[in-house]
Amino acid sequence: MSATIRLTAATAVAAAVLSALATSPAAAVAAPALRMTPVSGHISSHHLVGGIRNSTSSNWAGYAATGTTFTSVSASWVQPAVSCTSSTTYSSFWIGIDGDGSNSVEQTGTEADCSSGRAVYSSWYEMYPAYPVNYSNAVSAGDHFTSTITRSGTSYTLTLTDTTKGWTKTTKKTQSGLSNASAEVIAEAPSSSSGVLPLSNFGTANFTNATANGQAIGNYSPDKINMASGSTTKATTSALSGGENFSVTFNHS
Repeated sequence: MSATIRLTAATAVAAAVLSALATSPAAAVAAPALRMTPVSGHISSHHLVGGIRNSTSSNWAGYAATGTTFTSVSASWVQPAVSCTSSTTYSSFWIGIDGDGSNSVEQTGTEADCSSGRAVYSSWYEMYPAYPVNYSNAVSAGDHFTSTITRSGTSYTLTLTDTTKGWTKTTKKTQSGLSNASAEVIAEAPSSSSGVLPLSNFGTANFTNATANGQAIGNYSPDKINMASGSTTKATTSALSGGENFSVTFNHS
């Protein structure tokens, strides 16, 4: 996927959706424009440090575990506060199964975007390549989230909880033919049909209790992914602490 941003009609639609979402979160459900997509520009053979593979991607930053079949993934995070200028920018924070080396992702998480200088926060789930579906529940910067995805055969249960506001959304989906070959905890620059969109300045996103198949994600020698476009580093991922805690820091849109 190209990292070059072109102001196409699809990008304009995405901006319009954000504007509507600022006053009515449910509005984005009718005509979703953003996509949380499989890892793009991923270089899995970059280098190995202390049992952790270090890689780059044009749209992902975080950790991805591979090497087995996954039945669950979970993590907690604090919804970052975005610093907005007059530009329209986007950022997303989520857990998922698949996406690293496959063309499907089963995922749920939160959004922190800037629409013409205004911060817009929301939550969603997505069974990519289907479009994401936004939840109507209010989301604010600083909210504490916990999330779990579990799989039994071809059945997926995606749960997202805002422990600060006290709401939980549970979505159950059935889909066959998926590889279930990766589990990840990710900060992403979402995409539209025009490519990867400009990344919001989210400061630092802190993820805790990141597990896969009930174990610390660090037990899988996961891929540590930094987000970069050419020579520009867009977001950097910290080392794991305790095998399951890490942060992602914004560097550049």
